[in-house]
Amino acid sequence: MKQETQSILIVDDEFSVRDSLTGWFRKDGYETSSAKNGEDALKKVQERNWDTILLDIRMPGMSGMEVLKRLTKNSPDSVIIMLTAHGTIDTAVQAMKDGAFDYINKPVDPDDLSRVIKKAMEHQRLKSENTRLKMTINKLTRYQELVGVSPVIQKIKEQIRMLANTDVTVLIRGESGTGKELIARAIHASGPRRFFSLVPVNCGAIPESLLETELFGHEKGAFTGAQQRHRGKIELAHEGTLFLDEVGSIGTKMQVELLRVLETKEYTRIGGTKSINANFRIICATNQNLEQLVEFGAFRHDFYFRINVFTITVPPLRDRRSDIPLLVEYFLEMYARKMNIEIPEITSESMEQLTTHQWPGNIRELANTLERATVLCQGQPIVPDHLQVSEMGLDETIEDRTLDDIIKSHIKMTLEAHDWNISKVAQVLHIDRTTLYNRIKKYGLKN
Repeated sequence: MKQETQSILIVDDEFSVRDSLTGWFRKDGYETSSAKNGEDALKKVQERNWDTILLDIRMPGMSGMEVLKRLTKNSPDSVIIMLTAHGTIDTAVQAMKDGAFDYINKPVDPDDLSRVIKKAMEHQRLKSENTRLKMTINKLTRYQELVGVSPVIQKIKEQIRMLANTDVTVLIRGESGTGKELIARAIHASGPRRFFSLVPVNCGAIPESLLETELFGHEKGAFTGAQQRHRGKIELAHEGTLFLDEVGSIGTKMQVELLRVLETKEYTRIGGTKSINANFRIICATNQNLEQLVEFGAFRHDFYFRINVFTITVPPLRDRRSDIPLLVEYFLEMYARKMNIEIPEITSESMEQLTTHQWPGNIRELANTLERATVLCQGQPIVPDHLQVSEMGLDETIEDRTLDDIIKSHIKMTLEAHDWNISKVAQVLHIDRTTLYNRIKKYGLKN
């Protein structure tokens, strides 16, 4: 803040003190006023906010200490400086414990006064800047609220609140598309680490040969092609949260390396010798049966127990149908806002179709369906034709369909749920990319 914008209130029962201080401050460009006692000071504080208040400790009637108590409650943003005679220094020190910023001995020395006032102004500037920064950070780190009123969603919300201010390792389990990363972000954004980064790593999308350098980073010249130092995800997550999605895809060798980091809180970059501190929280997610992987030897017992300290199980959308109308309302509003159009209405027939559909792609599939419907309806009410989900067997039973119909429907739903990400879909379906391409061609599926 510029000096001329600052305001100072002088509270003292001596006219000479009020007069001289008012003259000094006005000469220096401050907006200044005075009060002859505590009651007068409290009235002036009610009328407006003061940046700095000079408050005499010994005054007839209400003492400066009593005024201080009221000011810290009624004018918490003001910086209060006590004026004290030598015999009341102990009281002045107590006043600082009670919320005063500093104290000045009487008779007042102009140089001391100028120094303390400038320090008070800087303190107020930093305090205001810190408040603004915290508000900005809170806004930037605000997470998407979990939408739903079903008991299972209420339980998850309670678990998030319970975990927020801890560093407990969390394992989030659930089918693909159920919102596991959203829950991880909610845990991160609710706790003290929210002022630092949440760094997501999709372990299933990174080849095993590259995962080590992706996580740990490497030094220049560590291997062919390493032309400069690379900071790994663990380093980027320092003081924040590392989110390992599809943790079941990590190989056993990398599990050993990660386990060592989690236990020692230290690691080294590939090709490096310097030990680096690893201060981060870890949250993992999986749609796989880790217990079965452990039994088959594809997942280590020790690593499994290390990441499975607290488990949150996210239900598939078909098991929380009571939340679908709220999710529909949420997504329609979101897409209408992005497209800068009015929120489209949805017919009762369409809502019935949405609430009875099986949603194998879960919330991701529902979101994609509603985004497409928002485009297709062109401002008109959304009808079943806009949803394009009837061919997925809403009204058919398994007995009414051929095996080819079921396979075609499942592949189509999985493709749409993952935005036609061939690598991801092949992994979810447990087939290779070539087989998936052949099935797409066989069934005539198109993006």
